[in-house]
Amino acid sequence: MTEIVKYSIRKAFEMNSVPEKVTTLGYAPSSDPFIPSKDKNYVFRKELIREVTAFLKSPFGDALYVTGPTGSGKTSGITEIAARLSWPVQQITANGRMELADLVGHHALISPKPGEAPIMKFMYGPLATAMKYGQILLINEIDLADPAELSGLNDVLEGRPLVISQNGGEIIKPHPMFRVVVTGNSTGSGDPTGRYQGVMMQNIAAMDRYRFIKVGYAEAATEMDILGRVAPTLNESIREGMVKTANEIRRLFMGESGDDGEIGVTMSTRTLVRWAKLSLQFRGAPNTLKYALEQALLTRSSKEESEAILRISKDVFGEQWR
Repeated sequence: MTEIVKYSIRKAFEMNSVPEKVTTLGYAPSSDPFIPSKDKNYVFRKELIREVTAFLKSPFGDALYVTGPTGSGKTSGITEIAARLSWPVQQITANGRMELADLVGHHALISPKPGEAPIMKFMYGPLATAMKYGQILLINEIDLADPAELSGLNDVLEGRPLVISQNGGEIIKPHPMFRVVVTGNSTGSGDPTGRYQGVMMQNIAAMDRYRFIKVGYAEAATEMDILGRVAPTLNESIREGMVKTANEIRRLFMGESGDDGEIGVTMSTRTLVRWAKLSLQFRGAPNTLKYALEQALLTRSSKEESEAILRISKDVFGEQWR
């Protein structure tokens, strides 16, 4: 079994402003395939590190619910932190048809070796695996799941053993390092904005078992840092324009002008990075910025949304938009 160790947050996340004595838990580095891969260009936000590492170190019997708008970096924030703590993650994305059995496991016909006759074997799901081996169970888009199915997690979130009736009543006691983290665009109370199709109102008793943290879009300085790492040869003024354009698109999406969201698409940091990389790749094309933006975002937008985004881009870039 991999050794449980303490990590200096200062060293693990290269945050010189954090005192050396501030630590969190994790595992000794290993070749476990469930440890997420690190993105060397990832830029952490101090608040997210503080809140997530505090939970991982001392959950106090809670699960963690990370909420925020689409593309704000909820999932990547968790997996990048886990990667630096060598903490294996069992990850699944919820949907309206997800059942508790998808988390617990099921029987399947498995061939012991290629060519041999298959035998019936119980295959552990992400919940059972995470509980057994002390991993993080990460459920994305939790608010898309049927609340009746999620209520089956209540006993586990209370710290009780998992009883697998499908496997002869097997009992799995929660490992001390077992953690449950979920992400969602809402806070479990439904989506009054209408931006996110399929979001369901969750059971209030289930939601009482979570502590909540909110992740917004990254600050402009953070995204400038990210673009500087992934597209260092891109002119700085172009990078500044891209970040400003992204934030103007987000304001329309979030309805920060006082109205409900005026457009149904937004520009995540991932899309912003894609735009920057494509702008370098197609540097010789006519109106490179527009050409790259079409592939990065506009093609999946409606005509009205594309026109609104193009107006923003022209206003931001001025003479550079050609």
